[in-house]
Amino acid sequence: MRYLVAIPIFNEAATVRAVLRLVRRYSREILVVDDGSTDETPRLLGSERRIHRIRHPVNLGYGRALHDAFDFAGAGGYEWLITMDCDEQHEPHRIPDFLQAAARRDTDIISGSRYLRSIGGNSLPPPDRRTINRRITGLLNELLGLELTDAFCGFKAYRVSALKRLDLTVAGYGMPLQLWVQAARRGLRIREIPVRLIYNDPHRHFGGSLDDPDARLRYYYDVLGQELGQQILGPERLMGPDPARPAAATRQAV
Repeated sequence: MRYLVAIPIFNEAATVRAVLRLVRRYSREILVVDDGSTDETPRLLGSERRIHRIRHPVNLGYGRALHDAFDFAGAGGYEWLITMDCDEQHEPHRIPDFLQAAARRDTDIISGSRYLRSIGGNSLPPPDRRTINRRITGLLNELLGLELTDAFCGFKAYRVSALKRLDLTVAGYGMPLQLWVQAARRGLRIREIPVRLIYNDPHRHFGGSLDDPDARLRYYYDVLGQELGQQILGPERLMGPDPARPAAATRQAV
């Protein structure tokens, strides 16, 4: 099985070298998508050998970094693409778990879940993040007939031929919602596997208005509503039972 590990990065000078060192134990092919880092990350990456590298001149968003990874994997003839973050919240020694699941040949997306099963040493998630994750995950399950437990975990494995059936355009943090809608509509086979819940920095920023939980939730609703079509689900339906409507959010997380 030919596979690629892709790591989107934005200002990860504190962790990038350690993460790459660990990932190399499990993958000979690594792609780093540097999404316009302004710290020492570009210099550190310049000294790394045996990695593929894409560099955005400015920050374009988490979703855009993943789009580039998907395109790179498709053009490179890889069978599977594994994505993980660079903030040490995803453990590289779990990569073989994704490969083992991929070898079963009955799945197109293998999604890590921090809530599928309790694992020793799990962190306590920031309350607003857990609440939003639970709410959006439940809504996706209700609307799409899925059985997800964690809609936002970035530790995933994708069958590259299945990715080619998707048309993903959301550049910000809402991209996973667009992905789940399209995956469900196109009948992609989805499986979750447990990964450890790690929050080394519970105060880590999303950036801009998305640091406000209400704005972030509204943004996620907007992305989901646009992908499903307003004629199918209006804003009131998306808001569910909450009596208050969160303030509007930006379309792209930066």
